[in-house]
Amino acid sequence: MESMKSVILAGGVGTRLWPLSRTYNPKQFLKMNGTSLFQETYKRAMRLSKPEDIYVVTHRDHHYLALNQIEELNQNVPDGRILSEPVGKNTLPAITWAILEIEKESGESLVAVFPSDHYLGEDAMDEIAAAGRIAGDFLVTFGIPPTHPHTGYGYIAPGDPLSLGFRVSRFREKPDWETARVFVDAGYLWNSGMFLFSTGTFLGELERLQPGIYVPMREKGVASYPELPSLSVDYGLLEVSDRVAVVPLRARWTDLGTFRAWYDFKQHDSHGNAGEAEFIDSEGNFVHAPGKKVALVGVKDLVLVDTGDALLACRMDMTESVGNLVKVLKNRGDTITDYHLQVHRPWGSYTELERSRFYRIKRVTVKPGKKLSLQMHHHRSEHWIVVSGMADVILGDRTIHLRQGESTFVPAGIRHRLANTGKIPLEVIEVQIGEYLEEDDITRFADDYNRI
Repeated sequence: MESMKSVILAGGVGTRLWPLSRTYNPKQFLKMNGTSLFQETYKRAMRLSKPEDIYVVTHRDHHYLALNQIEELNQNVPDGRILSEPVGKNTLPAITWAILEIEKESGESLVAVFPSDHYLGEDAMDEIAAAGRIAGDFLVTFGIPPTHPHTGYGYIAPGDPLSLGFRVSRFREKPDWETARVFVDAGYLWNSGMFLFSTGTFLGELERLQPGIYVPMREKGVASYPELPSLSVDYGLLEVSDRVAVVPLRARWTDLGTFRAWYDFKQHDSHGNAGEAEFIDSEGNFVHAPGKKVALVGVKDLVLVDTGDALLACRMDMTESVGNLVKVLKNRGDTITDYHLQVHRPWGSYTELERSRFYRIKRVTVKPGKKLSLQMHHHRSEHWIVVSGMADVILGDRTIHLRQGESTFVPAGIRHRLANTGKIPLEVIEVQIGEYLEEDDITRFADDYNRI
C-alpha cells in the first residue's frame, strides 16, 4: 500500500449553530478565528496524506466553498478530489463513494476518515497513523477518554484488548446525564466519529452487511444516490460488524456542534463568561456579536449570538434544541435559515447592506480572474458602482470597462455580465430596484460553473 489516504466529510448543515451556521454556509466553513474548521481539518489531513490523496465529500451546493477554502491554503485540488453529493444520504454512502474512488485510483489503501467540524489536537495524527497496523483486520474507530459525563456524545464500550486498542463490545447512543455518568465510571469512550479502514476490509464488510448500498454504488457510483437508503456508518456498518476495533486517542478533541461546546472550548473570565462583552454581575455566559457593543447585567448561563440579520438568546442548557428552532423556521419557508448577509459564490461573494420592499443594496466582491454568469433579470434593474479594481462589463451588445468611481446602469430584461480580469479583487456596490428582488429572478445564458 502507498501513503495513507484521507477522506474529509463536509456535508453537514449544523442547524444547532444557527444563526451562525446556515444551509449555504454551514458551520464547517465558518471562519470563527481566521480559518474555518474545514481548513483546520484539511491541514491536519496533510500530515497524513499528500494533497492529491485527500478526498472531500460535500453537498453540491458547497462544492465551491470547499474548493475556494482549499485554494486559500495555497493547495491545488486535482480533478476528482471534491466529491459533490446530489443529495445528502448520511455518512455511509458518502464514505463508500470516497472509498470506491480511492480503490479505483490507487488500489488497496489505508483510508483515514475525518468529520470537518471537530477540533482535534495535532498530536492525534501520530496516534491515528499508528493504528494502521490493525486496520487490515478491523474497521477502526477512535474513542476519546471522557473528562466528564456528557449527554451530547455517543459512547463506545471497549472489549477484549488487541495489540493496539480493543475490540468494540458495544455502541451506545447519546444518554441522559445519569446514564452518561455510569458510562464514564465503566470506562466507556466518547465516539469521535473518526475512522481508519483499509479499502478491502471496508468494502468486504459493506458487501456482506449492506448489499443494498454496496451493489448499486459498485455498479453505478454516485448515479445510484437517489435509490440509496440514508444510513450512518455507525448504524449501517460498525454496529453490525464483528470486525470493529476502538483505539483511544489522548489528544484534545471537541465536537463543536452546539454553542455549549463552543462555550466549553473558549477561554473564560474569572466568572465563567466567554466572548466579547461587558459583564456586570453575570456568570457562565457565551456571547458572539462581532462589531457590536454588548453588555450583560445580572445574567447567568445565557447564549447570545448576533449575526446582524438574526439574534439568538438561549439558555446554556438548551443549546441542543436550537436545531428544533431551525426546523420550525424552515417549515414556515423562512430563508433566514439558508443565507447569511454575506453569501459565497464560485466567483467571490456578496454582502447585503440594506433592503426594503422595492430596493436592495449589496457589496459584490469578484475574485481576480473570475466572472459571473451571462444573465438577465425580468423584474429588477441594477446600478453598479466600482469601489475598487476594474470591471469588465457585458451590457447587451456592448463591452465596457469601469474603473474606480465609475458606474453603469443595467435595465431589466438586458443580458449582462460582470467580470474581473485584473490582479486585485473587484468590489462593486450594486443597487437593485424592482418589485421582485429575490435570487431566483435570474436567467443564465452562459456560466463557467455549470449552473445553467
